[in-house]
Amino acid sequence: MEDWLEPEVEVEDEEQGMFEHFRLVVDKGQNPMRLDKYMSTHLEDTSRHRIQCAIKEGYVKLGDKTAKANMIVRPDDVIRFVMPYRRRGLEILPQDIPLDIAYEDDDVLVVNKPAGMVVHPGHGHFEGTLINALSFHLGITQGPDAADERMGILVHRIDKDTSGLLAVAKNDESQLNLARQFFDHSIDRRYVSIVWGDIREDEGTVDANIARDPNDRLRYKVCSDPEQGKHAVTHYKVLERFGFVTFIECKLETGRTHQIRVHMSSIGHPIFGDDRYGGREIRKGTIYSKYRQFIQNCFEICPRQALHAKTLGFVHPKTGKWVQLDSEIPEDMLLLLDKWRKYSNISY
Repeated sequence: MEDWLEPEVEVEDEEQGMFEHFRLVVDKGQNPMRLDKYMSTHLEDTSRHRIQCAIKEGYVKLGDKTAKANMIVRPDDVIRFVMPYRRRGLEILPQDIPLDIAYEDDDVLVVNKPAGMVVHPGHGHFEGTLINALSFHLGITQGPDAADERMGILVHRIDKDTSGLLAVAKNDESQLNLARQFFDHSIDRRYVSIVWGDIREDEGTVDANIARDPNDRLRYKVCSDPEQGKHAVTHYKVLERFGFVTFIECKLETGRTHQIRVHMSSIGHPIFGDDRYGGREIRKGTIYSKYRQFIQNCFEICPRQALHAKTLGFVHPKTGKWVQLDSEIPEDMLLLLDKWRKYSNISY
C-alpha cells in the first residue's frame, strides 16, 4: 500500500458487510484537480466509475464536507472515504452448485442460503461455498490478478450454520447503494429462531455493545463497559411458547457479527443448538433420562443453531422501489418446531 494512503480502521461485521476506511492526504506539490480524477489516479485497482459511485452514495469526505465528484483538491487537503471491501488475491473456482434464488434482475440477486454452506472461500473452505456457486451462476471467474471483480459482490453475510436470505449486488452502483442502506440501518432484516427458556416478555429489545471475546477469538461477547465494543441493537418478539423453549422473531437494527446469537445468550436465552454460545446443552427442563433423550433427538433433527434469516427488505438501487422478500422456514427447523409442539402438549 502506498504511504500516502493510510488505512484508518477495517470494519468486519457479518451482516453489515465489510468496509475499509481510508485517509488520503493530497501531496504538497499537487496541481488543482477534480476529486474523482485525483482519487482514481491514486487508488490502485479501483476504477473512476466505482469512485464516482462511492462519492454519489456519500462515502467520501473532503475535509469536513461530504464530497462531490467535481470538487477540486489542493495541496494538504484531507480525503476520508469508505469503500466496501473486495477480496483480492484468491482464485475463485466456478462450481455448478444449485442456488435457491428468491429474487433476481439486472442489478440485484437475493439467494436463500441453506444451513451448512460457507459464504466466502478461505480458512479451509475453498470449494462448495456460496461464492463458488455465484461465480458459476453469474458466468464470472476470478483469479489473483483478475480485472473483473464483480463476482460475488455480497453486501452482508450470515454464518455457515444460519440459513436464509442474502443480497448480492451485480454491479458497482448496486453494491455501493445497498451497502449504504446496510450502513444506515435502513434494511429490513428479520430472523426467526428457537431459543432456550420461556421468555418472560412478549417482546423486548437487547441494546448492548458487542466485542470479540479476548479469551476465545471465535466468540463475541456483550461488553459491560458501554464505551467498549460496537453498538448493537436487537428487537425480539415471541411467536410461540413451548415451556422449555420459545419460538421468536428478531429484527436487527444493527448488524454485528453473531449479533442475535450473542444478544440472546446474554439475556439467558441462547439459540437452541448453538454450540458456541451454550445452546447445545440442556438449559431448561428436567433431569430425567427420557427428557434428555428427547433433547438429543431434537439436536439430531436440527444439528445446528436454530436461526433463519427469513425476511429481507430494501430500496431497489435502480428503481427506488421497496423490495420485500420472505422465505420459508427450512425443514429442519419446521421438524424441530413440530416436535416441541407435540412435547409441550403432552407435558402440559
